[in-house]
Amino acid sequence: MSRLTHLDESGAARMVDVGGKPETSRSATASGRISMSADTLQALRQGSGPKGDVLAAARIAGIMASKKTGELIPLCHPLALETVSVDFTFEDGAILVTARAALTGKTGVEMEALTAVSVALLTIYDMAKALEKGMVIEQVRLIEKTGGKSGAWRAP
Repeated sequence: MSRLTHLDESGAARMVDVGGKPETSRSATASGRISMSADTLQALRQGSGPKGDVLAAARIAGIMASKKTGELIPLCHPLALETVSVDFTFEDGAILVTARAALTGKTGVEMEALTAVSVALLTIYDMAKALEKGMVIEQVRLIEKTGGKSGAWRAP
């Protein structure tokens, strides 16, 4: 197992020095889901919830959050993202949220994709909680990443 890059030799937290790394094209895709009752899912599908178009708000919230990742996650580098997308898929009893972030830079965008998914899911919850408080956010994870020293990776 490789050592944790955010810890120095004495175990103290540090920001990773990316100064000497080459810029490469990098992307990351993450996903997560929010499960809910059929009635709540139907209201969100139709845009008839008490707060209007929940998915439009969740998309914007996810994109905005991805751009703030360096402020939210300690030791995360602030990045100049080139693109971020947040998409939704209706499943039986749930909405799947998928986010993709990309840039040309010295460090990866996994945290930005994960942050976009997480905040989009939280926004769905917030906007639909008047319909159902028991919704469950689950399975937030990295699906794939490209670029950088470690190359491409895809979840099994």
